[in-house]
Amino acid sequence: MENRIIIKSPDGTFRAYVSRPAKLPAPAVVVLQELFGVNADIRATCNELAADGFIAVAPDLFWRQDPGVDLDVRSEAAWQRGLQLYAAYNRDAGVKDIMETVRTAVELPESTGKVALHGYCLGALMAFITAARNEIDAAVAYHGGDTEKYLGEVGGLEAPLLMHLGEEDEFISKAAQAEIKAALAGKPNATVYSYPGQCHAFSRHDGAHYNAAAATLANARTREFLHRQLQ
Repeated sequence: MENRIIIKSPDGTFRAYVSRPAKLPAPAVVVLQELFGVNADIRATCNELAADGFIAVAPDLFWRQDPGVDLDVRSEAAWQRGLQLYAAYNRDAGVKDIMETVRTAVELPESTGKVALHGYCLGALMAFITAARNEIDAAVAYHGGDTEKYLGEVGGLEAPLLMHLGEEDEFISKAAQAEIKAALAGKPNATVYSYPGQCHAFSRHDGAHYNAAAATLANARTREFLHRQLQ
């Protein structure tokens, strides 16, 4: 089957990468990108989720600015382009795009109707915001920068949330991490795991700060969480 689908929204259409499991029907996981677009790392994550039994759908979050962004994290020019896109990204419009993707994923004929959000960096922040503003079955957030700026929305969070934070994250200060943990402490459906010694994006495939042990642990926790919440 085609590994791309079209998402229709009131503001236009955009594409999403899709990876399907061998056994269908299956629950869906909407995978939300970092500032590098739907690149090789995000596609690999989708393929891994599909191998574990999920329909993985990764929408092009930057379609309003520059459709089809696919940046190499090893390139300094790509980093600068990604940072420009990140700075200009409209997060409120992004929530709407993510929910259009959720609706499309749920309506796929091979979907069970269950759906989770699963994001990294920018995508992790967007998973948190979207789950706080909408009805979602579950959400997973890996090192979501700026999450502390949206903690006033925690009251709207009803979906089970799993969050992963590297304790030495250079983009999420220890003070910000403490704020996040404190805000979520009163939510019985929220779990925050900290990874000692880990920097930002410690689970990114072939990333500069990739740590196999921490990534394996975080990903195992994520898979168990997703299976439990989407069964």
